[in-house]
Amino acid sequence: MQKSVPFTKAQMEELNKKYPTPFYIYDEAGIRASARTLIDAFSWLNQFRPGEIDRPNTRESRVAGNPGFKEYFAVKATPNPRILSMLKEERCGSDCSSLPELILSERVGIVGEDIMFTSNDTPAEEFVKAKALGAIINLDAFEHIEYLEKSAGLPEMLSFRYNPGSAREGNVIIGKPEEAKFGMTHKQLMDAYRLAKRKGVKRFGLHTMIASNELHLKYFVETARMLFDLVREIKSKLDITIEIVNLGGGIGIPYRPEQEPIDVDALSREVRKLYDEYNLAPLRLAMECGRFVTGPHGYLVSKVRHIKDTYRAYAGLDATMANLMRPALYGAYHHITVLGKENAKQTKTYDVVGSLCENNDKFAIMRDLPKLAPDDIVVIHDVGAHGHAMGFNYNGKLRSAEFLMHPDNSFTMIRRAETMDDYFVTLA
Repeated sequence: MQKSVPFTKAQMEELNKKYPTPFYIYDEAGIRASARTLIDAFSWLNQFRPGEIDRPNTRESRVAGNPGFKEYFAVKATPNPRILSMLKEERCGSDCSSLPELILSERVGIVGEDIMFTSNDTPAEEFVKAKALGAIINLDAFEHIEYLEKSAGLPEMLSFRYNPGSAREGNVIIGKPEEAKFGMTHKQLMDAYRLAKRKGVKRFGLHTMIASNELHLKYFVETARMLFDLVREIKSKLDITIEIVNLGGGIGIPYRPEQEPIDVDALSREVRKLYDEYNLAPLRLAMECGRFVTGPHGYLVSKVRHIKDTYRAYAGLDATMANLMRPALYGAYHHITVLGKENAKQTKTYDVVGSLCENNDKFAIMRDLPKLAPDDIVVIHDVGAHGHAMGFNYNGKLRSAEFLMHPDNSFTMIRRAETMDDYFVTLA
């Protein structure tokens, strides 16, 4: 099975005349469509009364502002100002976990409660900045209440991150909840709300994130049920009304051609049934999807540099895991298309590799592909999230440029490639 790309070999050859490979391409139309799909799916939170399950799901059904649901785009996935600006136009907020991510959001005009700041092992200056921006601060640890109070002062609103421990299963990327460094136990969570209320906090949120790149709809429905149970418990035991529940991110994408994407409309319908069953209105819901929004719409374009035959056949690219480390880090699958050979038979088996002094510098292992030759243009799919953002400079490699492909098929550079001069930048 093959995956399609939104550009042609001729377009990449033309771009390559001015800009050397490797480089990243992001499909603007695809990113905007994914953001709209997610927001549309949950638009009932603003438009419909509890119990009205059947609803149209069209862009026309959206209401400006949509205060009942917020997609806080996970900036860590694709921390590029141009991408964030696009998503702001689609009414997304920002899920931030660091000072640079806060500043990126601020610089593109995402401020106030359009930011949810979920950090761990957090330095004081990040809490200070988050509070100054009016962000919803989502604390990872009970101990951070006092730290936040001393460093920045407690805000009017606080949210807390829950870790259910052995009560739920995680997955390979984020790990088992009881082994994860994130979030609070049930007892710590209840104590956190109790203490924050005593210290004068007036408004409250609830959050969890226990899986990443998950493709099973039921997992997210059960996460919603778990959080809705907590909302009830917090109200009954502490007399605290939760204002917003962030269901987390983690909606996966079909990296393999045979996989199917999650039906977010079906997910929304299941969550809505629970929402009505628990009589939660006017509770607001949020998500913090990064991969779902940008992941399928990013492409790493590279060229074959060498072909080597030893115990295996190796296709050496001009990209390395310094450009894309997910296969080396997670053993992740990323589909590969050879431009101009999309319909050719896959007659040769290759390890597709880079030039780093590391044996795990591989994009694919024993992958069946059309017969390759030097200068073939290869496209590595589904790198729009956690791709360029996870790049590094081992072996002195330089991080690649990023381009945005517009609906009219034109291209804009949205981040230049690093140059050797960047190694010699000083404070002088």
